[in-house]
Amino acid sequence: MRSADSDAAFSEFVRARRAHLRRVAYAICGDWHRADDLVQTALVKLYVAWPRVRRDGREEAYVRRIIARADIDEHRRPWRRESPGLPAVDRPARQESLLEERSALFEAIQSLPTMQRKVVVLRYWDDLSVEETASILGTSAGNVKSQAARGLARLREVLAAAEVEP
Repeated sequence: MRSADSDAAFSEFVRARRAHLRRVAYAICGDWHRADDLVQTALVKLYVAWPRVRRDGREEAYVRRIIARADIDEHRRPWRRESPGLPAVDRPARQESLLEERSALFEAIQSLPTMQRKVVVLRYWDDLSVEETASILGTSAGNVKSQAARGLARLREVLAAAEVEP
């Protein structure tokens, strides 16, 4: 049975951290709509585990882990491997981008391979340790270090080519 205090604490956490979690999810997946879905999934799972997670004081870490793993799960779904239409015939319509999406840094982050992007976002945007990042992604600390090094090198290349100061 949930108490009113527990629900109030959960609501306060969501109010305070939702925008940040949405930006983290966007940096991981590269799409605002998918980022919203990831945050929603994460908050639903957090609500279920709230009494236990709140006792431990690791709410933020728990939500980041859910976001990263939900994105991994989504990429494994069979419909993700399908491409609608004919690539040579059906080209996506050009969409107007938000200012944040147009930034060179976000474009550079999105150009990274999936695992490098997740490692770079968790390590350097969320300022997590190698061990925390490895735990969230379910990989080894050595893999996190190598993915981070490759990701940062690639970001430097892309930003240098775009003549943007990293």
